[in-house]
Amino acid sequence: MSPAPDRILAGIMLMIGFTVTAPVMDSFAKLASSEIPVAQIAAARFAVQAAILVPLAALLGLLTRPTPGEAGLHLLRAGLILAATSAFFAALRVMPLADAIAIFFVEPFILTLLGALVLGETVGWRRVLACIIGFVGALLVIRPSFAAFGAAALLPLLTALFFACYMVATRQVARHTHPVALQAWTALGACVIVLPLLAVFEGSGIAPLDPVMPRGIFWLWLAGVGLAATVAHLFVSAALRCAPTAVIAPLQYLEIVAAAILGFLIFDDLPDAQALVGIAIIMGAGLYVFMRERHLNRPPPPAP
Repeated sequence: MSPAPDRILAGIMLMIGFTVTAPVMDSFAKLASSEIPVAQIAAARFAVQAAILVPLAALLGLLTRPTPGEAGLHLLRAGLILAATSAFFAALRVMPLADAIAIFFVEPFILTLLGALVLGETVGWRRVLACIIGFVGALLVIRPSFAAFGAAALLPLLTALFFACYMVATRQVARHTHPVALQAWTALGACVIVLPLLAVFEGSGIAPLDPVMPRGIFWLWLAGVGLAATVAHLFVSAALRCAPTAVIAPLQYLEIVAAAILGFLIFDDLPDAQALVGIAIIMGAGLYVFMRERHLNRPPPPAP
């Protein structure tokens, strides 16, 4: 039985909320990155999320003690999303917001290929071709960015790889864990990893890892990163409970539009013509992958 139309509409609206809120988080991270080390921004993102979601999940009675296997998966997922977040925040220090997010959107193609390699999912030649075309689009965005910013232009690609691995790991626990509890364990696991790391590297002089005392408005930027991240992930978790993935997943590309608008309004950044062509190719190839997935998973018509 498919979800009722009103639930599908709610899912669409919640997903649009995610596509607006996620670039807000990235904007706060970019603002903070002028003075705050990348690892410290990532730590703030997960610490705020843990401070909000762990008590909420406990209040709702969702924090059952994980088995050793589940705890290991939570830590693995936390490490992967922490690595993805840190790589992306490092890219935002120098790159325009829309360009970085556009390159990150090769993630569905990496996830498609990982699904075939790791989970044994069937991937036909059409989706493989769409993935190749999507990577070509990413190269069109990366090439001018690489010329302008150097190796930092490859960091969103690394983010996409880490995030796709995180999604594969998440599939192993998402079926029997409530979304709020799942995000709470993720945030808690990331804090367990990153906070001791910051303590070890304090005073080391290694810029990405050596924490500093935030000044003035930077406290607001750090709080904004964590709050926007929490709201964004609650939006997408709620959206997935209201509507099928095939309905809401294509809406994720609105995130590039929101990022371009915020990048222009806050940082006076706009993608150049070549980057816009690359973004269009990535979006087209990604939408094809989603539509192909939807077609292949469509239930057969009832027998006469």
